[in-house]
Amino acid sequence: MAPNRPTIRDVARQAGVSHQTVSRVINGSEEVLPETRAVVEAAIEQLGYRPSAIARSMARGSTHTLAIISPNLTDYTFASVIEGAEVEARQHNYFVLSSSASDVQAFQGLVDELVGHRRVDGLIVINPYADERYEFLPKDFPVVFVGARSHDENVCSISLDDQKVAYEATQHLISLSHKRIALVTGPMEEDCSQDRLEGFQRALKESGISFDQSLVFEGDWSASSGSEALMDFVRKGNLPTAVFAQNDRMAMGVMRAARDANLKVPDQLSVIGVDDMPLSSYFDPPLTTMRQDMPLIGQEAIRKLIDIIQNKTVEQTVLKLPAQLVVRQSTVKGGDSTS
Repeated sequence: MAPNRPTIRDVARQAGVSHQTVSRVINGSEEVLPETRAVVEAAIEQLGYRPSAIARSMARGSTHTLAIISPNLTDYTFASVIEGAEVEARQHNYFVLSSSASDVQAFQGLVDELVGHRRVDGLIVINPYADERYEFLPKDFPVVFVGARSHDENVCSISLDDQKVAYEATQHLISLSHKRIALVTGPMEEDCSQDRLEGFQRALKESGISFDQSLVFEGDWSASSGSEALMDFVRKGNLPTAVFAQNDRMAMGVMRAARDANLKVPDQLSVIGVDDMPLSSYFDPPLTTMRQDMPLIGQEAIRKLIDIIQNKTVEQTVLKLPAQLVVRQSTVKGGDSTS
C-alpha cells in the first residue's frame, strides 16, 4: 500500500509553525519573515510536499479553470471547437472543464454548480440560442459565446462569418450556371441558420435570381433531415438542380436521398455543404464544402475569455472568422431543371 502523501499540517509540524503560515509561504505572501519562510521551504523539501494547484488558486480567489458548456460533446463541430479551446487554455496555464447540456434545465443546473460555487473563473457557451439557456447566464461573470452573435452588449462572441459563408457557397453554385438552387437550413431559431439564409438570398439577388420559398426546407443539422428535404422536393415535383445544405451532415443526407430517388450527383444534382468534416472527402462523390477552422474558433474564444478575466473589463467583441471553399466532385456545371 502506497504511503500517504504529506499534508500541509505535516509541513507545519516539521517546521514548527501554524498551517496558516505554511499556506502564506506557499501562496507567496509577503507577511512571512524571511527566516520563517526558509524553515518552511526546507520542511516542504524534506517531506516532498506538493501543494494542490487548485487549492492554491482558490486561496488566491481564482481556480485557473474555465468551463465550456455545449449542447453535446459528440457533434464534430462542437468537439473541434472544444479541442482548440483546450490547447489554447493550456498555453495560458488554465484547465478546461467540458460539459454538455441537452436542454435548458440541464444548462441551468450546470451554471449553478460551476458558477454558483465558484468552481470556474469563466464560461464559454457553445450554441447559446439552441433554447432559452442564454437567459440563465450569470450577471457580471466572464462569458464568451461561440457559434452565435451576442444579443447582450456585455457578452462577447466568436463565430463563423455565416452570412459570408452562405454567400460564397451560393455564388459557387451560381458560377456553375445553377439557378434553381434549394436551401436546407438548420433550425431557424438559431443565429447561424438565419445568417446563412440571408447570405443565400443576397447571392441570389445580386445575380438576378428570384428567391423561391418553396425551395427552402428547415432541417435540424442531422443527415436524416437532409434526406427528408430532398424527398420532399421529389414528392412535390419541385426538383432543384443544386442544393446548398447548411452543414455537411445534411448534405450527406441529401446525397443519400438523391441516390434513393435515382438522381445522379452531381450530373443531375449538385450539392454543397458547410464544415468540411473529416469524412466529407470520402463521401460518394466527395463533397464540395465550405471549410471552417473550428479549432481556431475555440482558441479565439479562450483568448477573449482570459482577456476578460485578467483585465476585469468587457468591451463587446463580435469576432467573425472566414471559411474556405473546398471544391470536390459533388458540384458541376448545371442548368434549369427539366423535371
